[in-house]
Amino acid sequence: MVKSELIDVLAQKQPHLERKYVELAVGCMIEQMSEALMANDRVEIRGFGSFSLHYRPPVTVRNPRSGATLNLPARYSAHFKPGKELRQRVDLSRSKVLD
Repeated sequence: MVKSELIDVLAQKQPHLERKYVELAVGCMIEQMSEALMANDRVEIRGFGSFSLHYRPPVTVRNPRSGATLNLPARYSAHFKPGKELRQRVDLSRSKVLD
């Protein structure tokens, strides 16, 4: 599901809200979550999961085609840890598919 599909689903489930307001709300949520992560804060949505930053140390890698080595700098990457309720719901839905 992409952002526009999420907006469409939410707008259908909340018919009293205009699509443009749903789009604005989703955009504001994403912006606030991004700002929190940029400030090195953790974002937690109970039952769904949490977003945090993970440190990636600098590494030396090799291009397999040319053999040249590159030094990649240290960086932070966004990390999502699913909550207990989300994990259970996904496991339940996957087990139904496998049966």
